[in-house]
Amino acid sequence: MRDFKPVFKDIEKGLSRQKWFDENWRIYNRGVYMQVYKENWFNDNQGGIHFETYVEKYELEEKIVPIHMHVEDDFPESAAFIPRFVERARGIIEGWKGYKVYGTGYLVCQRKLPLDPGALAGRLLEEFGRLQSLAPVIDQTIQDVLQG
Repeated sequence: MRDFKPVFKDIEKGLSRQKWFDENWRIYNRGVYMQVYKENWFNDNQGGIHFETYVEKYELEEKIVPIHMHVEDDFPESAAFIPRFVERARGIIEGWKGYKVYGTGYLVCQRKLPLDPGALAGRLLEEFGRLQSLAPVIDQTIQDVLQG
């Protein structure tokens, strides 16, 4: 079994060098599990709004790597946020190759990539770059649902 911790370190370094990655962005890297989020997304305890990827036992067996957008319970209005966000962003997300919009539970959208260790860091950097383009819609939706 391959150790993916160095790959996730490479992703973390690569993210910090992206033009869009400014002082408002955060990375939570737990070795083979990573979340990327903005500081205002209620994700201080990894249970708010975030983009997430990981390589654990199931992913190794299935030879896939998921990348998701989650909205979890630390965001105080997740039940109101998800349908409003999906309504606004569905057309954007569905225009991206391989993405599926869910809008149920915590899962907003997801793409599954083939588990190719040599290309994984570059592919996930590309996908995080794509997902971060949703930040203005996320921020506006947060503002709207918290203001009632």
